[in-house]
Amino acid sequence: MDEIKNKLWAVGGGKGGVGKSIVTLMTGVSLARLGNKVILVDADLGGSNLHTLVGIRYPKYTLADFISKKVETINEVILSTPIENMNIICGADDILGMANPKYTQKTRLLNHLKKLDADFILLDLGAGTSFTTIDFFLYAPNKIVVLTPQITSIQNAYGFIKASLFRYLNDVFSKDDQALALIKSTSAPVDGEGLDSIGKLFEAFKALDEGRREMLLNCINDLKIKLIVNMLKDAREKNVSNIVKSVAKNYLGITIEDLGVVQFDNILSSSINNMAAFLTRKREGLAGINFYGIAQDIIKSSQKATPLSAGAPETPAAR
Repeated sequence: MDEIKNKLWAVGGGKGGVGKSIVTLMTGVSLARLGNKVILVDADLGGSNLHTLVGIRYPKYTLADFISKKVETINEVILSTPIENMNIICGADDILGMANPKYTQKTRLLNHLKKLDADFILLDLGAGTSFTTIDFFLYAPNKIVVLTPQITSIQNAYGFIKASLFRYLNDVFSKDDQALALIKSTSAPVDGEGLDSIGKLFEAFKALDEGRREMLLNCINDLKIKLIVNMLKDAREKNVSNIVKSVAKNYLGITIEDLGVVQFDNILSSSINNMAAFLTRKREGLAGINFYGIAQDIIKSSQKATPLSAGAPETPAAR
């Protein structure tokens, strides 16, 4: 994981329509214009659209070619974009069943991703909480969840974070029936039952042993997540991230950080259908300024990143 701890960032979210692909794209553009070599990876294997946003209507190569072994290395499916320093790997939505790759296919893909020659690799994940989406999210050392001020988006963002944590715990304790029973009770608590938070799960682990309690604590502390609130129309809405952070802390034990907010921008919104031309014009609206700020924070975060703590559990897809 040391190979990718500073450069691999996964961008996820609990539902469609939060602007996740635009956030991935515009963050990548800002990083590239700040002098970094960037590769965007459309990891939405069932409904890719990132290539359309950069003006590639019919990609010559996609992840399908790599996953199906039509090409040997992932470098062979990298395509250029109109933005200097930024390339793209297009998603694989043209083969039936590609949205749910086999374990060996997924492992091969992740192993090749970490070998890419780039300063930053941004994974644009699919919406929802499928195992493939969650595994990509967990594999990346740097995790971003995108949400909007809508209540449904806030709820789904929290649901995505919760699903990620319990996917992680289920994998780490996969061979421990006693621990798994307690984890299952906490992930889907029944009314009247006591295990409805990670705090209570940690207390229940007292019946096991100190080693397993320490593993549980390591898992919780290892899940580092940052939030971006997108399409902000009112300054008061920027505080919606506090709701997710508070609930995640109280019920999941996870400390989540803000990465930034992106104001609703009429210029950007009206340019979605002609995004490639918009990008080459380099017009800076309100959102553009926000994305530069986010990019600068990502660069700073990568520069001060420290190695993963010794003995910390691996994420599921890394095994």
